[in-house]
Amino acid sequence: MTRDGFPKDEPLFRRLAVIGVGNLGSSVARAVRKAGNGVTHVAAYDRDPAVRARLQELGIVDSVHETAGDAVEGADIAVFCSPVGTYRAIMDEVAPHLQPGAVLTDVGSVKMAVVRDVSPLVPAGVHFVPGHPVAGSEKSGPDAGFADVFRGRYWLLTPEEGTDAGAVARVEALWSRVGAIVEVMDAAYHDKVLALTSHLPHLIAYTIVGTAFDVEEQERQDVIRFSAGGFRDFTRIAGSDPTMWRDIFLNNKDAVLEMLQRFTEDLTALQRQIRWGEGDKLHEFFTRTREVRRGVVEAHQEGTSPWAPGANGGKPGSEGGNTK
Repeated sequence: MTRDGFPKDEPLFRRLAVIGVGNLGSSVARAVRKAGNGVTHVAAYDRDPAVRARLQELGIVDSVHETAGDAVEGADIAVFCSPVGTYRAIMDEVAPHLQPGAVLTDVGSVKMAVVRDVSPLVPAGVHFVPGHPVAGSEKSGPDAGFADVFRGRYWLLTPEEGTDAGAVARVEALWSRVGAIVEVMDAAYHDKVLALTSHLPHLIAYTIVGTAFDVEEQERQDVIRFSAGGFRDFTRIAGSDPTMWRDIFLNNKDAVLEMLQRFTEDLTALQRQIRWGEGDKLHEFFTRTREVRRGVVEAHQEGTSPWAPGANGGKPGSEGGNTK
């Protein structure tokens, strides 16, 4: 027996279907194949014919399919790795092909909307275990994924009350075997936390980069030429997949708007302190935020995974990564 309580010599799942094979989808495929003891066969589908062709060339999956229904046929676990706005349409297609006892999960950065869109369409006997790996990068496409992206990173599961405990345990074991730190939490709580730790920072990054490019042409050129590390990080975050982030903001709008209001109030306070030269208050605030940074570092969640290509050499990580 392994530490997760399942037999060492038996796969957790015979056939895993990846639906949407961009950055995270290809990382899932690479990770489970590298782990070797969780899945026997990895099937894949992407709506983009060019991606399907590239998957054949890369050889990171065992079979590539023309439809999502074909990919999940006979699968005992299916992982949705496309933008969350596509989930309802995908469910309409794959529901008739999901076998009883199969597990359905995902990698979406919002969970309440996923539960809303997917749960009513899950066939009887199929177990739905929503999930979210807090890992990835801003790069897109199947070539951008890598097997160790989840190692040492959190993978959050948000099953509804009454979900089959055995199904949840198998999903937890699968992601643990690829090196993730798996935690189970409430979906609404997940969305509120991620609104602050991920969604709001992305919104701010998009805004700052947009502001920089609304200035006069000469200033815009100088902004690019003289970009310091902080602005480069904002441009990296703002370079994330626009479809994915559009869907995240629209599907987690209540939590995002709540955190945005808090941020606006704090920003107004900072404006006042700067205007009136309140250096002591600024210093106190910056000292407290520095402590938060130290906490992030101590939790080993800063930047990119140390196993990522380019780690310790420049490319910071980005929560959620890109689906495409």
